Amino acid sequence: MAGYRYVVADVFTDSPLTGNQLAVFTDARAIPEERLQDLAREMNYSETTFVFPPEAEGHVKMRIFTPAKELPFAGHPTLGTAFVLAGPMQLAEIRIETKQGVVPVRLEREGARIVFGWMQQPVPAITPFPKADELQDALGVRSRLPVEHYDNGMPHVYVALGSEDEVAALRPDWQRLAKLGPVGVNCFAGSGTRWKTRMFAPEFGVAEDPATGSAAGPLALHLARHGEIAFGDEIEIVQGVEIDRPSKLYACAHSPERIEVGGSAVVVARGEFRL
Repeated sequence: MAGYRYVVADVFTDSPLTGNQLAVFTDARAIPEERLQDLAREMNYSETTFVFPPEAEGHVKMRIFTPAKELPFAGHPTLGTAFVLAGPMQLAEIRIETKQGVVPVRLEREGARIVFGWMQQPVPAITPFPKADELQDALGVRSRLPVEHYDNGMPHVYVALGSEDEVAALRPDWQRLAKLGPVGVNCFAGSGTRWKTRMFAPEFGVAEDPATGSAAGPLALHLARHGEIAFGDEIEIVQGVEIDRPSKLYACAHSPERIEVGGSAVVVARGEFRL
């Protein structure tokens, strides 16, 4: 009987039982390939990560799975895995190999405890979203900014609403959203340094995500590109309130080529599968 150990962390929060849940299998070398997706489906969190020895210039290699499929990159799994691993490894910066390249995560400590991390995200490719009309019809809203597609390893599209109340009131047509294909739908509102967002990704097996790190960086870039903030401004993003998993993310587009996303995480459980 094989045993596969994992750690559960709540990410983009400093309070247990809030934020976005993540399962980290800290040594996945013995897990058969066909079991990876099965285990992610069994955990049923937005994402589950599997850690392997490095193959390039990273400290570790990481693979990321939603309940439905593998992703080249995602934000809350990268930050959460960094928190889980960097403590025992006693690192100030951990370099994590993903299918989208190596992602460095800088860690801040209070004494021995890691309290915050900043990841430098892959630079997204930006294109107009060809199904903007169908998307807005499925949401029942119209965006006040261009509806654009950003892909940093996880594809996202952005819809700007007029107020945080409008974001909170959204009731998407899930079937119509799923027909748009594999994309995270981000609806946001705010001003200055404070923004509120919700992210829907039914095609990935995630109806609504509590905290989406891969979307936070492109959101800061989207806002800077369209004059809502300046390049170099750090924004605070609130997410997950409507599904009782309040989260807080920080993002800064220093330039179109340098984007960072930060936040906290807390380890809440450890376990083992015996299969």
